[in-house]
Amino acid sequence: MMMSSLTGHGSRPRVEGDREREILESTLEVLSEVGYDRLTMDAVAKRAKASKATLYRRWEAKVSLVIDALLLTKPAPETPDTGSFREDLIAAYCGPEGMIQPQALSLFSSVLTAIQRDPEFASEFRTKVIGPKVAVSFEIYERAKARGEIRGDLPIDLFAPALAGICLHRAFMLGEIPDQDLVTRIVDELIVPAATHTVA
Repeated sequence: MMMSSLTGHGSRPRVEGDREREILESTLEVLSEVGYDRLTMDAVAKRAKASKATLYRRWEAKVSLVIDALLLTKPAPETPDTGSFREDLIAAYCGPEGMIQPQALSLFSSVLTAIQRDPEFASEFRTKVIGPKVAVSFEIYERAKARGEIRGDLPIDLFAPALAGICLHRAFMLGEIPDQDLVTRIVDELIVPAATHTVA
C-alpha cells in the first residue's frame, strides 16, 4: 500500500483532489440551506453522492467538515503591502480574499447560531477561519505604526477588528452588502481619521 494513500489514522484511504472539493461544495450547499445545527454527515453524503463512510475517512465530525468547507471559500489571506495604511485596508477587504462577497455573508449568517451554541465549533471557527484574517489586520496596523502613518499609541486590539465589525453590522442589521465604495467610505471617514487623530 502506498504511503500517499494513507491518512494519519493508519490505513484509511484519503479523500482528496476533485472529490474532496465536491464534498466540501456540497457541504456549503447544505449549510446555506439548513444551517449548522441541522446539517448532518448523512445530508452532505447524499448531496455529494458519497457514502457516509467516505466522509468519515477524511473528517471525524461535522465540525472539521464544515470548517474545511468554509476555508474553501475563504483561503488563508495574504497581507497586502501597498506601502499605504489606507490602501492596505482597502485591498484587504475589497480584494478576492476580502469579506464583501454575498455568498460569504450568507454562509456566515448560517453559522452565527452555532458560534453561540457550540463551543467546539466556535473555537475552531475563531482559530482557523477568523484568526488568519485578524492576523492580517494586526500586521497592517503594525506596519502603519512603523511607517509613522498612524498614532504610535493606537490600541491595535481595538482598531484591528473595527472595519470588519462595521461591515458585518451594516450587512446583517441594515441589509447593506459591503461593496468597495462602502468599504472605502468607512476607511476614509472613520478608520483613517480615528487612527491618525492625536488624543489629548
